[in-house]
Parts: sequence; C-alpha cells; structure tokens
Amino acid sequence: MTRTLRGKVAIAGIGSFNVGSVPGFSAMENLGGAALRAISDAGLSIQDIDAVFSASSAHAFPTLSVCEYLGLKPTFVGGANVGGSSFEMHVIEAALALEAGLCNAALICYGSNQRSAGGRLVSMAEKQWQEEPYRFRMPINGYAMAAARHMYEYGTTREMLAEVAVAARAWANLNPEAYARGPLSLDDVLSARLVSDPLSVLDCCLVTDGGGAIVMVRSDRAKDLKQPPVYFLGGGMAQWHRSISEMPNLTVTAATESGPRAFDMAGVSQSDVDLLMLYDAFTINTILFLEDLGFCPKGEGGRFVQDGALAPGGRLAVNTNGGGLSCMHPGMYGLFLIIEAVRQLRGDAGERQLKEPEIALCHGNGGVLSSQVSTLFGTASTL
Repeated sequence: MTRTLRGKVAIAGIGSFNVGSVPGFSAMENLGGAALRAISDAGLSIQDIDAVFSASSAHAFPTLSVCEYLGLKPTFVGGANVGGSSFEMHVIEAALALEAGLCNAALICYGSNQRSAGGRLVSMAEKQWQEEPYRFRMPINGYAMAAARHMYEYGTTREMLAEVAVAARAWANLNPEAYARGPLSLDDVLSARLVSDPLSVLDCCLVTDGGGAIVMVRSDRAKDLKQPPVYFLGGGMAQWHRSISEMPNLTVTAATESGPRAFDMAGVSQSDVDLLMLYDAFTINTILFLEDLGFCPKGEGGRFVQDGALAPGGRLAVNTNGGGLSCMHPGMYGLFLIIEAVRQLRGDAGERQLKEPEIALCHGNGGVLSSQVSTLFGTASTL
C-alpha cells in the first residue's frame, strides 16, 4: 500500500450541533449548524470551501442539497454512501482530492433529526430478497445473529457483551455532550428488555438527533490555521456483502482487510495506537472489531473486554466520548468517531482527556457489518 498520502493532509476544523433530542430542526439545519462551526473552528470562511462530501439516508442527492443549502459552488464533490462508514471513506477521498490539487478546503458533513422525526433507528428501505420471506427486522436481527454465532463459536457470554455497554457509559459520564448519562451496571444491561436475542435494548445504540462536520486542508496550509492540525496517516476500506445472509462468516468482518491496509499506509502498528474509536452500533461490534483490527486474537474479544478493560483507566482507551451506545447515534455515526479523535489528539476532551495521545484509529461500519473503513490520524509528533 502506498504511503504517499501519509501526513499530506490534515483536519483543520471540527463541529457538532444539536446532539441529543432537539425538536424543531430539520436534518439539513443540524448539518448546516455543524458545518458552520467546523469552518469557524478552522479559522476559515464558508467562501473558502471548494469541496463537499456528504452522505444521508434523508436526501437522494446529499451533496447537491448541502451545496444549495450552504450556498456553495464547489469544484469537487463526493457523495459515496456506504452507510455509517461513509465518512471515513470521505476522508480518504478528500485526501486524494486535496493532494491532487482538485480542491483546497474540503468539508465533510452530516446531519439527522432521526430522534425528533421518528425516534427509531432507520431500517433499510431496500428490501433484500434473500431475507424478506423471513421478515427480518433490520438491522437488529442481523447483528443479533452475529452475536449469537460468536457465542456459539467462542463461548462469548451476554456478560461480556454487557461489559462493552458499561464501559461506554463510564466514558459518557465524563462527557457533557453525551445523551445517555448516569449509572449503568452489568446487571442493568443483563436485565434490560430483550430486543433480539441475545441483544437487549442496552446492547443497542441510541437514536438521537445531531449534526457533525470536519474541514480538511493540505498540511502546509493547516500549519498556518487556527487549530493544531490532526494529520491523516493512513486509510483502508473493504466491502464484502450487502445483506447479512451473504456475509461469508458471521464472526469475521471486512475489517480484517481494511485495518491492515490502513496500518500499512500509516506505517504504524496496533501497539502505536493510543485511542480506538469503533463504530459501536451494538455491543457485538466492539468485540468483532477489536479482533478483526488485530487488538486481540479471533474469538478472544469477549474475554479481552472483561473487568473494565475498555473503561476509563482500563488497558485500552475505546470510544472515549461514550460511543454510539451512550453518547449519540444520529443514524449514520461514523463522522462523530473522527470528531472525538480530533478532540483527544488536540487535548480538548475535558474531563475524559487521555494523557498526550498521538495516534487514533477511527473505524467506520456500514450496513449490517457490510462496509468497513479504517482511518488513522496523528499529531505533528507522528510525522
């Protein structure tokens, strides 16, 4: 894998807007609020933006809608939609466009009013013919199947899954932006209402409103802007299937390919990573991605997360904002992984701040364990 992109571009600004339950705003208004905050955070004006990347379940042509709403006439756009991992993919695409000179300042943005508009996690509108006769409830049934298979193959227990939720809540309790705060015990998770066996309601992500955005520029320009740059070190993507019935192995995701590609481009290994931001739509996700990204052997993820290993003070800093399980999940969560990583690498994470982190891995997941995109970011000390 080429390393020509390593350190060539950087995130210069970030913004979030209306995270939680905020009635009265459209998805585009939440996106716009986050975009303006990210642009201001970078010390730029909206006229400086000449590339736009976005994905949405609410708009058929998201980049056209975003550009019209913000009054932009960009020279480059990217509207790839691979679910929640779209924004990690947009980072890679923006890096390529910036390095090629096709644009100078790229805005990656997203907004949703999912909680206010409906209060439910949006299911796939496109029916899968292989699964339709069985009346699957997606995505929950698909992830429950993966969890059940992992239990069968490797002895993973519901208590191990619950450890993921409890650790996420412990981080959320340090984050004033988190939607779900307060005590959460293993017993709370285990006694919660089952949604799709073996997953309870507390094994499932939140449904929230919210907008998020980042601004990327070339590294030479980033050094002269308002905030300390957070550099793109490497990225990789892999997609194996669309429907869960076509997943080759319910316990192995395409992160086994996207992760090594990202690590190779960045020239780093798992031991160099200070922060892991994993797309935790369900508790099983965290366990699968820890295994498939190489942080523990296949089948050992459940045992790896025991005894508060992922909680504050544990062996590995994972989802320090509280994740999709306790911080937010406005439909497509991947962009918010990156926003938290930038906050940590800048030293702006408040009470939950890690001690001098240098490298963060953000891993996006789309569909039903379908699209996997891994991205690595670092501080100036990593160049």
